[in-house]
Amino acid sequence: MDINKTIRDRLDEIENKEHVRILHCVESGSRAWGFASPDSDYDVRFVYARKPDHYLSLRPKKDYIDWELNETLDINGWDISKALQLFYKSNATVFEWSNSPVIYKTTETWDNVRKVSENYFSVKSAMYHYYGTASSNYHKYLTEEYVKYKKYFYVLRPLLCCKWIEENRTAPPVIFDDLAKTVLSDKLKPVVDKLVAQKIKMSESDKDRRVDVLNTYIVEELERYKILLDEMHEEKNRDWDALDEIFKKIILS
Repeated sequence: MDINKTIRDRLDEIENKEHVRILHCVESGSRAWGFASPDSDYDVRFVYARKPDHYLSLRPKKDYIDWELNETLDINGWDISKALQLFYKSNATVFEWSNSPVIYKTTETWDNVRKVSENYFSVKSAMYHYYGTASSNYHKYLTEEYVKYKKYFYVLRPLLCCKWIEENRTAPPVIFDDLAKTVLSDKLKPVVDKLVAQKIKMSESDKDRRVDVLNTYIVEELERYKILLDEMHEEKNRDWDALDEIFKKIILS
């Protein structure tokens, strides 16, 4: 099966049946991060816009589309109004969609959204998101003697995102290898490289003995970022003007 053609066909179906314009569509999750298992599904995420009349009604509106969920495809998307509101809040997920290296469809309109959204990135908000993700996944998946190696990346990647943000104060790269090469210590790089090689060969459910040197690193970094975040000042909210302006251009075009 040509998965790229299948996904493009699904996008055409969505546009025709939902009467929307898809502005941007990407891969999210492990395939975008660069550490998918052989049996990983495809997490397809998109942002869409409807016709102007939809936004002028006072009736309650659904701002998302759940299109497909099976063993191969997980396809859903957000309305442009929802996406722009999340950019205002510096939501890490919508920044990851915007910066995904695996793009199924995009537009010049989305390029303009991306440029505007960069001004709404919040260091504390993004770091807090990644810290929370790393902490939750560590305590849920990596404290037993035998663990799923895939789960290490669901902890290591957000921790490295925290370090990237700490050092660069910008949205982190989506690809795990880009993060590891840039901000992971030289001492841990061979350990993680070995883990990547093992993980790629394993199915989603396979387990092996936990890697104590990584667990020690994770615990130390979680504690460090907890202290850092507690001491970090809140950033002032920017105004809505730039997002409002691009929203009007999108729905009226």
